[in-house]
Amino acid sequence: MSDVKLKLKLKIWRQPGSDAVGKLVDYDVEVSPDDSFLEMLDQINESLEKNNQEPIVFESDCREGICGACGLVINGQPHGPVPRITTCQLHMRHFKNGDTIYVEPFRAKAFPVLKDLLVDRTPLDKILQVGGFVSINTGGVPDANEIPIAKDVAAQSFDAAACIGCGACVASCKNASAMLFVSAKVSQYALLPQGQPERQRRVEAMVKAMDEQGFGSCTNTYACEAECPKGISISNIARLNRDFFSAKLKSKNVS
Repeated sequence: MSDVKLKLKLKIWRQPGSDAVGKLVDYDVEVSPDDSFLEMLDQINESLEKNNQEPIVFESDCREGICGACGLVINGQPHGPVPRITTCQLHMRHFKNGDTIYVEPFRAKAFPVLKDLLVDRTPLDKILQVGGFVSINTGGVPDANEIPIAKDVAAQSFDAAACIGCGACVASCKNASAMLFVSAKVSQYALLPQGQPERQRRVEAMVKAMDEQGFGSCTNTYACEAECPKGISISNIARLNRDFFSAKLKSKNVS
């Protein structure tokens, strides 16, 4: 580990509760370039606790870029300045000595701040609950694996399934739209034979749940794709739109 230390000024969002007024609070730190961003926050919290002060609340779990829990807005960018990584994979060597770093929670009406940097992302779970699964009987695992699927189709499905539900697409969108997330979850099944029996019902139910949870509309600014840590393509949004309009026409429920 390097002995070099970076001196940084952090302006971190502190908010005592969901109904309280928040503000940016200054913290001066010295950290190793080898530390991750979350390790730096851990060190700040250790110092705060030693001085009987309230630690900074933020969310994390796997710290391996898998779970999507660690989302923060760093200098105005969800997950920070390095593309295709989550906050937990961001290391301090990507900053310069003397930098000022702004750390805020994901901002969206559908993601209310619970405390400090922690937001409520259960609206994404509620969207999944209405259609992010296959409920029909597709047989046992060997039977399902015997269904022939073209390599390029399987690859597209796996690419969509790479979405970890972190919410960076929502935080980066000027409308706080969840279309990239929903389209990825729709596409991962829409591309496979196992997803066909419920394809129409799934897209209608998930889009309806997305609207009910207060997410905004998509205006195709591409910000979601640019900030997605897994590089989910907006081509999935086009697929969702086609499936949605097709489902509406078939159900004769065009409004």
